[in-house]
Amino acid sequence: MEVILKPWPWYVSGPLIALVMAILVFFGKTFGMSSNLRTLCSIGGAGKYADFFRFDWKAQKWNLTVVLGAIIGGFIAVQFLSDGSAIDLNPETIADLNTLGFQNAGATLLPAEIYHWDSIMTFKGFSILVLAGFLVGFGTRYAGGCTSGHAITGLSNLQLPSLIAVIGFFIGGLLMTHFLLPLIF
Repeated sequence: MEVILKPWPWYVSGPLIALVMAILVFFGKTFGMSSNLRTLCSIGGAGKYADFFRFDWKAQKWNLTVVLGAIIGGFIAVQFLSDGSAIDLNPETIADLNTLGFQNAGATLLPAEIYHWDSIMTFKGFSILVLAGFLVGFGTRYAGGCTSGHAITGLSNLQLPSLIAVIGFFIGGLLMTHFLLPLIF
């Protein structure tokens, strides 16, 4: 159990991700979480209202197992494989987050200042979540995929658009962390 409870080093998890990607390439499949939303919308009948959702969703059913696996895996990890330890954040990061008003930085996975019901039900908290959700959804559609799709599948397939998207993700993350986050909090 000790091996499962502790984070895996890069030299174990990296080759496992590469193995999964090799299997997907062998079978002619691509991985991406955001494409599952399109599939679910198409299954729900969104193709009646938008051409984007008119496609053969049955060919993408296999990818829904990724979502199901993420949900089941997350549940198993939290319920049965968590040892209750705090997140291992750099002390400088914790200090920076404390100055922004995040009092329990590193103690919980989701900061209460954003995700607790008391925070969500404020104008500021609700606005942050709605705007962030819109930007992530718009960005995913505009970039032609999400971070996992571009960074894992796209880069492993040597796709130039994925490299450009991943560089954009990193630049956006740096701008958000160093410039926008201090303004918001």
